[in-house]
Amino acid sequence: MGVSVSPADPAGLAEVADAVVRLGEQLRNATADTLVDAVIEHAVQVLPGARWASITTLRHGTFRTLAATGETARAADALQYELGAGPCVDTVLEDSVHCSADLARDGRWPEYGTRVAQELGVRSALAYRLTLVADPDLLAGLNLYSDVPGAFDASAQWTGTLLATHAAWAVSLALTQQRAQNLEAALRSNREIGTAIGVLMAQHKLTREQAHELLRVASQDGNRKLAEIATEVVETGQLSLPRRPARSAPGSRGG
Repeated sequence: MGVSVSPADPAGLAEVADAVVRLGEQLRNATADTLVDAVIEHAVQVLPGARWASITTLRHGTFRTLAATGETARAADALQYELGAGPCVDTVLEDSVHCSADLARDGRWPEYGTRVAQELGVRSALAYRLTLVADPDLLAGLNLYSDVPGAFDASAQWTGTLLATHAAWAVSLALTQQRAQNLEAALRSNREIGTAIGVLMAQHKLTREQAHELLRVASQDGNRKLAEIATEVVETGQLSLPRRPARSAPGSRGG
């Protein structure tokens, strides 16, 4: 059941507090891959009227959907990216909150509103800009959609603000964890390549540059990652290189 409350409603405030505590417990048990999904799924569960939710990101002029609770939300996002206008796009670009009670009749986004209502059945939208701490080059927004007009009243918008705060924290934490995982993977890859270079240098009396070039040639020829070739060398002590075409004997004629 959804929870909606205004700041002056102490009974509803307790329900929201419980919902936030439950979300916090879910996030503590979530991984980098599930953090953001947990937030938007929770948003749909606790916010009255919300049918779908998603997270939009913007980096170097390119919008993409980081996570969504369903294909309708992804399609509603994608239509905004295509048109360059809509509640979530404008929210991210303008650092604001946008709410539409009836997209089909909203003069701010006439083309988007008409199409999203007719093609996807989305009638209401509520979007928040997320303040991220993990990546200054990345902008993000929380998008909430409904299939009924007037889904997000003032109380729902206030509750959504709390959810947006958690969404910002979750996205920041997920990005930090992903960056750490990528760094760890890069370090492992570099270690494997360094070890493979050492193996080739010792076996074939090569310089470091020559050994690295052999790895690069094998990677290019086999259309495989350099780190994958390096791991194979470390595990087997062998490097598979492309066969060079045999040279014709002097005076011989090909064909």
